[in-house]
Amino acid sequence: MVLYQKFNVQNDALELGRVLNENNIEYKLEVGKPGFDPAFVFDAEYRILLNESDFEKANGLFVSNIPEDYYLLTFSDDELLEIITKRDEWNDFDFNLAQKLLKERDKEVNPELVKLLEKQRLDSLKKPEVSQKTWIYAGYILGVVSGLLGLFIGLSLMSSKKLLPNGEKVYSYIESDRKHGLYIVIISSIMLLISVGVQLISSIILHSSLF
Repeated sequence: MVLYQKFNVQNDALELGRVLNENNIEYKLEVGKPGFDPAFVFDAEYRILLNESDFEKANGLFVSNIPEDYYLLTFSDDELLEIITKRDEWNDFDFNLAQKLLKERDKEVNPELVKLLEKQRLDSLKKPEVSQKTWIYAGYILGVVSGLLGLFIGLSLMSSKKLLPNGEKVYSYIESDRKHGLYIVIISSIMLLISVGVQLISSIILHSSLF
């Protein structure tokens, strides 16, 4: 099962589960957030999971029976359009509902425009992060002072990638930063080898002096 809808209020999730159950749609309710203890209720997030094959049926059910207090109903046209523009940040239900609401307001978004917006969004997400000067400086310094920490920073700069909504992976940082990452890895590796060598020689000398 995969995420279908998420809520910050338990009753909203339970109500959705009740309607799904009445319409014979199998679902699972999860509570919590990644990295957080579900016991901390104030941080709880309630997630409804469905089989992917049931998404279309559920969308049809809820888009035609929207609760009067559903938060998207208060969204402006620009906010609804942003949902369509940034589809990867929203679930399928909200994406479809945003289109329905815009259509009802005579602001229908045609399929060609949706595809164009998705392409523009992908192009935007593909852009690497701005130059990581602070981490580069820290990497060189720590590479010399503490080879291991520098090595971690260098590897991150050199090889870190981000996953796009279409499944494509691209480098997170610009090419010049990745080159600095490589140099930091080399320096850090050399310093680690020197550190290990010094410790090994010291150990041999100490051992020899005992005998």
